Amino acid sequence: MMKPNRPVGLIGYGVYVPRYRIAAKEIARIWTDGHGPVPVEAKSVPGPDEDTVTMSIEAARSALARAGIQADQLGAVWIGSESHPYSVKPSGTIVAEALGTSPWISSGDWEFACKAGSEALTAGMAMVGSGMADYVMAIGADTAQSRPGDALEYTASAGAAALLVGPADQALATIDATVSFVTDTPDFFRRAERPYPSHGNRFTGEPAYFRTIQSAAKRLLDDLGRTATDFTYAVFHQPNAKFPQAVAKRLGFSDAQIAPGLLSPKIGNTYSGAALSGLCATLDVAKPGDTIFVTSYGSGAGSDAYALTVTEALLERRERAPLTAAYLARSVFIDYAVYAKWVGKLVMG
Repeated sequence: MMKPNRPVGLIGYGVYVPRYRIAAKEIARIWTDGHGPVPVEAKSVPGPDEDTVTMSIEAARSALARAGIQADQLGAVWIGSESHPYSVKPSGTIVAEALGTSPWISSGDWEFACKAGSEALTAGMAMVGSGMADYVMAIGADTAQSRPGDALEYTASAGAAALLVGPADQALATIDATVSFVTDTPDFFRRAERPYPSHGNRFTGEPAYFRTIQSAAKRLLDDLGRTATDFTYAVFHQPNAKFPQAVAKRLGFSDAQIAPGLLSPKIGNTYSGAALSGLCATLDVAKPGDTIFVTSYGSGAGSDAYALTVTEALLERRERAPLTAAYLARSVFIDYAVYAKWVGKLVMG
């Protein structure tokens, strides 16, 4: 279990989900003639002018608004993603300048499949906890890729979440402790220059997702001397609708505890933004004194687990920026042809 010497917490948060959606049944219509079950109801689709950078900026602006600080007070802006728009050029510098930070700032990109955002969060805890900075913006954002017709195409979606880390005495939710767990488990990967990722089907469930999340979560619970029933809410990485519900049950969490943060049925898997967006949605409904347990997951494989406690500051700051529900409600559905055009499924020679 890791705790910074200087107590830290979230002083602001923000989420962004594109308005466009494609129904999973529409994808099934093209590839399976509509036969068989689908893993989610729909997934979010980035518009033609949206990418990891634009979504990160939107989410970060909401986090700054909730925190009530200026961008030039940030000591770092870090973007976790596996879909940065440039292979060689950081997303972080674009986001930092768009927000209006000082050039005297740490900025860069993080990568660890779907837990790149929580990697940035843990590093932000360390930077603020050490006193090297007062405020760090940690963002998880993705426009996830998937091979046409592959199982991943039903869920690989787009979205962003920004968490602004600062001193605990200014926090709307303190981060009480964290643990990290990693192994070399090849469940999902993409070689350089390859357009679509590959996944090792037999590794995806038990050896990867379930073992990794359960290891991190159990360790943090044991180190804290707490059980699932000691938490008001819980959030787990959500590659589909079933996996987070199953791992929650194994760990002793109820459906009611995970319900506010379970976004994947409506918007799919936002990859680096998934667990962090679930946390944002949970903060949208939480009350002072509530406790939140969060566990991210990234293929390859690893998990970060966190224990948070909500403070009185949340009640006043929550309404300073759009709630997650507002982004979920503004859905505009498109057909497969428009989706294929917008996300570059058609490669023109």
